[in-house]
Amino acid sequence: MNVFFAGTPECAIPALQAIAKAYPLAGVLTAPPARVGRGKKYADAAIAQAVAELKERGVIAQEVPVFTPEKLNADFREAVAALRPDIMVCFAYGKIFGPKTLALFPHGALNIHPSLLPRWRGPSPVPAAILAGDSTTGVTVQYMAQEMDAGDIIIQKELPVEPSDTTETLLTRCAELGASLIVQALKTVETGSVTATPQNHTAATYCTLLEKDSGLLCWQDDAAAIDRKIRAYTPWPGAFTYWMGSKLSIIQAHPYTGNAAAESPETPGLVLGIDKREGVLVQTGKGILAVQIFQKETKKAMQWKDFLNGAAGFIGTTLRSLPET
Repeated sequence: MNVFFAGTPECAIPALQAIAKAYPLAGVLTAPPARVGRGKKYADAAIAQAVAELKERGVIAQEVPVFTPEKLNADFREAVAALRPDIMVCFAYGKIFGPKTLALFPHGALNIHPSLLPRWRGPSPVPAAILAGDSTTGVTVQYMAQEMDAGDIIIQKELPVEPSDTTETLLTRCAELGASLIVQALKTVETGSVTATPQNHTAATYCTLLEKDSGLLCWQDDAAAIDRKIRAYTPWPGAFTYWMGSKLSIIQAHPYTGNAAAESPETPGLVLGIDKREGVLVQTGKGILAVQIFQKETKKAMQWKDFLNGAAGFIGTTLRSLPET
């Protein structure tokens, strides 16, 4: 069975590797090169780089084409059809497939989605699970449908959300699980033993695309909610606040468990002091947040002690949700 793979970011690499070891690849679709880093130089997508490496290792045949179109137009569909793929697998490609593209695959198209559908349909299910305080999430392999993430479910497995999980750590585990599940799903399709269960659409919940400013912290929130936001937006777009009119990123923190964590009348955002074991203490709408790692704009991330050495007068100031005018 010839598999056509579509994916873009690093989290899609384990699935690509697992499929390439189990099935012949007809082709790979990924996003075109994009400007990255401070120098804004063009770089290939993570999947394109992975394909090149797998070709060097002999895992993927040299002749397997990699498509990086700006649009999935008629020329693209004609080129894919010529490869005679049997099925498509998608994990975080980044664009919606229309009916003409989906019709190219006799056995349909499968999607790897890092949530327990129908919970968290949409483009940011892992941050959504952390933000909501979910104790469990997982990975779903489903048939693709015209409505986003609404297709019938082939296989699904749970994963625990650990109290310290960031989007980076949780997505890494989801990616590894997804790689295992997609091979299982493909085998059922290949043998004709696949069963697919329709979703309960009335139980669906949705998440939205993250924006650059999504990580702005509101100190009126409680400490637990702010902690979840910091973890949900690591590594991107990152959680941040404003201090002395400049952007200040909060890289790592947790709700403070010391004696001072009781109810306090202090202003949310006020930097109260330090705890030698837990870090810099900041008042929130309910409870205190202990911050371990800060990052000034255009600077490297720093442990709280190093940060304080270069931030005279930080204790006693107030962190804000808007730059001071």
